[in-house]
Amino acid sequence: MQVHGNANIIVVMSDKQQPKNAFVREQIKDKPKNAFVREQIKDKPKNYKRMWVRLGESAACGGVFALAVCLVLLFMIPVLRQEEGSVPDTGAQDLQQASVEETEQGSEEKEETQTPEERQPMTLDDYQQIQTELYAIGNTANKSIVTITGVVSDTDWFNNSYEREGQGCGTIIGESGGKLWILTEKKTIKDAAKIKVTFVNDAVAEAKLVRYDGNTGLAALTVDLEDLEDSTRNAITVMKTAGLNTIHKGSIVIALGSPLGTNYSILTGTITATNNEISTPDNNYSVYTTDIVASENGSGVLINTDGELVGVVMQSYSAASANTLTAVEISELMPVIDLLFADKEVPYFGVHISTVTQHIAQKYDIPKGIYIKKVEIDSPAMDAGLQSGDVIRSVAGQEVASAEQFREVLLQLTPKETYSVTVMREGTKGYKKITCKLKAGVLQ
Repeated sequence: MQVHGNANIIVVMSDKQQPKNAFVREQIKDKPKNAFVREQIKDKPKNYKRMWVRLGESAACGGVFALAVCLVLLFMIPVLRQEEGSVPDTGAQDLQQASVEETEQGSEEKEETQTPEERQPMTLDDYQQIQTELYAIGNTANKSIVTITGVVSDTDWFNNSYEREGQGCGTIIGESGGKLWILTEKKTIKDAAKIKVTFVNDAVAEAKLVRYDGNTGLAALTVDLEDLEDSTRNAITVMKTAGLNTIHKGSIVIALGSPLGTNYSILTGTITATNNEISTPDNNYSVYTTDIVASENGSGVLINTDGELVGVVMQSYSAASANTLTAVEISELMPVIDLLFADKEVPYFGVHISTVTQHIAQKYDIPKGIYIKKVEIDSPAMDAGLQSGDVIRSVAGQEVASAEQFREVLLQLTPKETYSVTVMREGTKGYKKITCKLKAGVLQ
């Protein structure tokens, strides 16, 4: 039985009548608010069994680690001996000393093999030095650059005579027989009654047209050395031609002449592509694409860092955007250039071609050879009956299997002479062999 007193009222309750939590309320009544918390936070009894288990696990892990270290050292010591030959088997102290020596030696070797660029980052002064050197190369090569002026006589609406001039860039590429050989573009001297050449020292001399090629647009000029003063002879040089495969993607190049329309300009840049081609009648030429800004009327040449001629700038043959400079590979133009300076006509058929490789032949079921993509109107090829879709197999009795072989054979022919051309022509029953008679011409 419980007795509760409150405000002079005594209530007697039996045990059965008391609420279930009465005992709890009595216990909590006079205790502070956090008494329950203090009573509940007690130190747990130590579990010695668990402690011994954990101690055993730590000891086992330590043993395993020590065993692993021993195994690593066991295998590494012979290796260190073999590589350095200086690690003695005399204890941990000697091993540590040998390791220090190895580290120092490795650092020295690394410093010796490092390039200046690896040891020290490039600065603006370094870039400026590179540009200065490139411009020095360009200034030296500019001694081979000339300005070509074509003077054309004409009449106006009132039949009054006058002269107009066309200007372009030229390059001294040879000296022989008392003459300078100068390469330029046909458009510069087209219909010119007089051709003047201005050299790097501003001296002016009269030039003679040897021959030009209407296909490539190149023209060959000569200047008599006896017409030049000694000061001019000493001021000019002959530009060397680079060999094959000297230019690749990323190569540094220098543009000379008037790539932006200003004479004796020097622009530097890099090759962005070497796999572009231009298709002209009878030939496919490789084109170098650069990141150098150029104009549509630009002309000149492209040289490498050795000052050697690698390409001829002809924007009319641009394979990319007209805003970037392109150049036709000089090595592929040299057979035509040699004919021009030898005062020989360049043979002309008038077909646009591509090589039919083994892969293409199998894929499209056509014969191997030289595929004719297009025939020029009023060309010798059209007069001979050649058609688009024909596959050339031989020219003048010589088999041709690629566009390069076709070009080599063609340049050996004599214009105005008649030659046999064998082609495979597709019919209703497949391809059949046809032989045509073609009279080689000259493109004006």
